[in-house]
Amino acid sequence: MRAVRLSQRLVLEAPARTPDGMGGFTEGWQALGTLWAELQPRSGREVQGEAGPVARGRFRITVRAAPEGSSSRPAPGQRFRRGSRIFDIQAVTECDGSGLYLQCEAQEEVAS
Repeated sequence: MRAVRLSQRLVLEAPARTPDGMGGFTEGWQALGTLWAELQPRSGREVQGEAGPVARGRFRITVRAAPEGSSSRPAPGQRFRRGSRIFDIQAVTECDGSGLYLQCEAQEEVAS
C-alpha cells in the first residue's frame, strides 16, 4: 500500500431530525467530529438535475479507521463537509488487512 497523506480537514455529519414544535420534524445535519483525510478525485460527469445541469464528481476519501459503532467511523448516508463543499458517502470499506485506514466512496454535486 502506498503512503497515505491525511492533509484535508473534513467534518463528518449525520442526518438529524429535530421537532419543529408543530408535531412534525425538521431534517438537517449534525456534526459528529472532524477527521483528517486524503481526497482522491475519481471521475466526473454532467447530469441533468431538477434545476438544470449538475456536475457530479466521485471521490475516494481515506481516513483513519475507527471501531464499528463509533461516532467517528463514517457510514453510508452520512457526509463530509469541507467549507461549502459536501461529499455524500456512498460506501465505506477497509483499505487493507491492517485495518489502519478506511476508504469512503463519495459523491459531490455542483450546480453548473
